[in-house]
Amino acid sequence: MREFKVVILGSGGVGKSALTVKFVSGTFVEKYDPTIEDFYRKEIEVDNAPSVLEILDTAGTEQFASMRDLYIKNGQGFVIVYSITNLQTFQDIRTMKEQIIRVKGIERVPIVLVGNKSDLDYHREVATDDGAALAHLWGCPFIEASAKSTQNVNEVFIEIVREMNCSPNRHKHGCCTLL
Repeated sequence: MREFKVVILGSGGVGKSALTVKFVSGTFVEKYDPTIEDFYRKEIEVDNAPSVLEILDTAGTEQFASMRDLYIKNGQGFVIVYSITNLQTFQDIRTMKEQIIRVKGIERVPIVLVGNKSDLDYHREVATDDGAALAHLWGCPFIEASAKSTQNVNEVFIEIVREMNCSPNRHKHGCCTLL
């Protein structure tokens, strides 16, 4: 069984922990409790291949930003999360993508871009098209999700496994090839 190290990145309060806990345990965490770092393991089957995800839920607050380089160095795939209800969190993620590229030293890194809190559409500040356009620019999948309603929560983790399986940095035959 393959093991993948997935790092969840995003600003504080975007719902990184809520998405992760909903995926791992099926429960929704209602109250906001800032994370320093939490580690989870979960088995998942994607495209008939069982895998174990080691998920690192990181701090979104700036005071722990210095730890981000270490998380990135050890991560194999990245779920970058913003809140559709907060334009600033969408603007903040661009520097996170740049940091991943800088730390990893390669252009093509498995990433899934997630617009979270889709259940709060009436408070939307970031258009779906803007998220999709950024994901297209980055060359990665884009998903709008809601930890509260469970919309697309599993799909986020399925997509990051697919991205890691198809990463050109994996020394495995029978995967995606860039021509």
